[in-house]
Amino acid sequence: MISLSARLDSVRWSGCLALIAIGFFAMFTTALAQDKRPIVYVAPIEGIIDLGLAPFVQRVLNEAAEAGAAMVVLDINTFGGRVDAAVQIRDALLNSKVPTLAYVNKRAISAGALIALSSEKLVMADGGTIGAATPVQMGKPGDDAQPVSEKTVSYVRKEFRATAESRKRPLLLAEAMVDADVAIPGVIEKGKLLTLTTEEALEHQLADSRADTLESALAQLGLGAAEIRQASPNWAENVVRLLTQPVLSSLLISIGMLGIIVGLRTGDFGIAGSIGVASLGLFFWGHWLVQLVGWEELLLALGGIVLLALEIFVITGFGIAGLLGILALVASLVLSLVGPGDTTAFILTAVERVVYALLFAFVLSLALLRLLPRLPFGRRLVLETALGADYQYTSAPEGDARWLGKQGVASSPLRPAGIADIEGRRVDVVSDGELIEAGQAIEVSLVDGNRIVVRRIPHITTERQDK
Repeated sequence: MISLSARLDSVRWSGCLALIAIGFFAMFTTALAQDKRPIVYVAPIEGIIDLGLAPFVQRVLNEAAEAGAAMVVLDINTFGGRVDAAVQIRDALLNSKVPTLAYVNKRAISAGALIALSSEKLVMADGGTIGAATPVQMGKPGDDAQPVSEKTVSYVRKEFRATAESRKRPLLLAEAMVDADVAIPGVIEKGKLLTLTTEEALEHQLADSRADTLESALAQLGLGAAEIRQASPNWAENVVRLLTQPVLSSLLISIGMLGIIVGLRTGDFGIAGSIGVASLGLFFWGHWLVQLVGWEELLLALGGIVLLALEIFVITGFGIAGLLGILALVASLVLSLVGPGDTTAFILTAVERVVYALLFAFVLSLALLRLLPRLPFGRRLVLETALGADYQYTSAPEGDARWLGKQGVASSPLRPAGIADIEGRRVDVVSDGELIEAGQAIEVSLVDGNRIVVRRIPHITTERQDK
């Protein structure tokens, strides 16, 4: 028989174990409750809205979905920017698997208004504004913005209307932000663009509520205790935004074409050609990531370069292949700069940027090709120096040395290699790095192994040479 004291000891131990278990359970449930706090991602929408902003917003939405976040907040304070960038962000928000909130602090103007209307919830800070979203074409620095075509206004107006329909917001208010012809009795008269203050947006049920801070906005939605994760663009997204800036993208085009032209014309693609390909690669890569470049643009650019190479090395003269190559390159570069919603004036501006960049590259390449033979490193690029032509290295017939100092006429364009007529003989020659057209007078300046290097004789016509 178990004694009474043993039974009491057993009860006491059982009670202690039960209390310990209850304590551990309470600690575990508390920690579990803390871990189960809702997660909210906050992405700032500040400054100018450009194409590099769209990948950032898409990444934040994807990360929030993977983390099971309760909401993604767009902290908006912008005067607007590119329409095509705003359209990309708008599409991402409408397709988001995570609830979204636009917190307008303090303004969502132009493209920023479209982003704000695309979110499920719209909260505005006191003294905020939203609207004034008609598309305009910016002129030269210091000039006023220019109006765009009715076609472009109609497109943007319908984008705003479709967004308002999707988010169950007043349709006419959204349209009146874009088109001055839309009149709403008691709100806006015809001929004026709609911009609403916080009070007016609440009165006309465009905004859902008012909050002076982001924390109070979240508290209104039951997310006051949520874990806030501040998002910011990473280095790759900042690089993309840099590469798609108008000035740098134009510079990349010029450097790319300059390197390719010099590489093709010197007959040694080498360093110059590699720099050119790398520059164009950076240009297309940056615009690929912002969804402006697809396989069509890449194939057009590659086809243009191939046609130009054929024109230089295979086809004499400059004809259809060269013209088609230039057109293909221009088309691929222009298409890489424009997106949905861009105005006709913007497209023409893109064409001007590409043409000016190509002209700059072409003119600079001509200057470099004339200058390179006079520079120590340039002579190596244009093959003006090589191994000595004595008996230890030469593989050409000894009779080739007799052409040194002789004059003749280029029978074909020398780019740099070609055919020359010297004393009635057709001779394979190479220019000293300078483009020599057919019919121009030439003189043999160097016989190096099996290479006969010639230079153009200035101010001597073909007729004089014939005499």
